[in-house]
Amino acid sequence: MILFGASGHAKVILEILEEAGHSSFILWDDAAKQPLWGIPVEQPDAQLFPEFPQMIVSIGVNRIRRKVAARFEGKVSFATAVHPKTAISKRVIVGEGTVIMAGVTVNADTQIGQHCIINTNASVDHDCVIGDFVHISPNSSLCGGVTIGEGSHIGAGSTVIPGIRIGRWCTIGAGAVIIRDVPDGTTVVGNPGKIIKTHNDFS
Repeated sequence: MILFGASGHAKVILEILEEAGHSSFILWDDAAKQPLWGIPVEQPDAQLFPEFPQMIVSIGVNRIRRKVAARFEGKVSFATAVHPKTAISKRVIVGEGTVIMAGVTVNADTQIGQHCIINTNASVDHDCVIGDFVHISPNSSLCGGVTIGEGSHIGAGSTVIPGIRIGRWCTIGAGAVIIRDVPDGTTVVGNPGKIIKTHNDFS
């Protein structure tokens, strides 16, 4: 298994993969870094794809994760990593490249896109739709029927009430309570959530 990105997020993914029985890893990073737990951090080498045909982009920043995934699209297959200590309905769809951390609950008929992070102890209820490159942070809660657009970041400990739609490339602050739909490109903080910033950079 190849992991692209060799910082703290990679540590969590490595342990999930170890729990799943993987034991052979390649760590890639464009920046020079010290070995991680004795595993050398190397520059990307496409010649290794036949031997290590699967990759996970182990980078927490949504925009960077999207760029790296696009860089290797069609050259390698993207794996998923799901911690064994999760409660995930058999009726959940999980896209390639997505990572689901310990303690997560995902209920029936939820769809999770590609290259998402569903972080420690997050709760995602029934019939949610989570777009590609979304990060659901630790201890956050999505109630039933919530939609999250591509690239959005849901902050730690935040709550989204049922049926809410959050647009693309939004940032929901830690501890926020979202009771109204959130337009694309907005930053929302507080309880109840209030928009404090907007942008139109979706590239």
